[in-house]
Amino acid sequence: MDDAALPSAQLTMSPALRRGLHWFGGALALVGIAFVGLRLDAYWRDLAFSAITPGGWCVMALLAFVYGAANILLALAWWHLLRHLEAVASRTGAIRIYGLSQLAKYVPGNIFHLAGRQALGMAAGIAPVPLAKSIGWELGSIAIAGALSGPLVLPLILPGFPVAAGVALALLAAALLAVLVGRLGGPQARLALLWQTLFLLVSAAVFVSLLGAVAGGAGLKTGYWLPVGSAYVFAWLVGLVTPGAPAGVGVREMLLLFLLHGLVSEEQLLLAVLLGRMVTVVGDVLFFAAATVFFPTQTASGSEHV
Repeated sequence: MDDAALPSAQLTMSPALRRGLHWFGGALALVGIAFVGLRLDAYWRDLAFSAITPGGWCVMALLAFVYGAANILLALAWWHLLRHLEAVASRTGAIRIYGLSQLAKYVPGNIFHLAGRQALGMAAGIAPVPLAKSIGWELGSIAIAGALSGPLVLPLILPGFPVAAGVALALLAAALLAVLVGRLGGPQARLALLWQTLFLLVSAAVFVSLLGAVAGGAGLKTGYWLPVGSAYVFAWLVGLVTPGAPAGVGVREMLLLFLLHGLVSEEQLLLAVLLGRMVTVVGDVLFFAAATVFFPTQTASGSEHV
């Protein structure tokens, strides 16, 4: 469906205000870059380099690229929510705004990426009210998507709980949620939930791949791949809703250590968690760069605006 087919919520503003909002959003992005640099430096100094082979570095680079590319799924989900809220926004413009603002999530406070997105969105001509509402919709929708991992974590918490039963419960919950979200929020909200769920699946696969590479052939058993990936998503969700934790740093790691205790050695798990942080940070930087270079911002009228 073309954007023009939807009722529009459009913002007009003076060129000076538009430039000011662009400067504000850009400044938050730069602050985010600075904090990402500090975070990467800390991770780099804590790594046990002797445990990583050249092949391991290649795997990490590939996974960072995969994670960075998967971020476009989150941007598309946000775009669908904007459409649901009848805001005028081009697909490419929404992806650019999302990518430029994402690095600010590493700034302590866990809200600056949202403020940057609001400023950049308004500068692109998106009306402020649906733009602000989209943030609440996005957080609620991705929390629902993350909660689908709950049944698959049960085998890690309840010894003897069948993985197959967890899968069946998760699929049943997903089907019911898809119907419920479709009825309450419409097709655009349901598409947003789909893209967010796919992003979380990719994120889980990235972590499982890292942990499997670190643990080696005698480490992580194949039968635990789904519960381990779900534990990562569940920890991600807890970090997301924890106030004041920049990008969930610390919270997710602590929960993963609790949930995955005994599956692999603590040393291997800590290394995988640390490598996972590096991969996701580098992936976010790659998405930021791609959004900057390949996706032009478009105003509500459809014209390009850099």
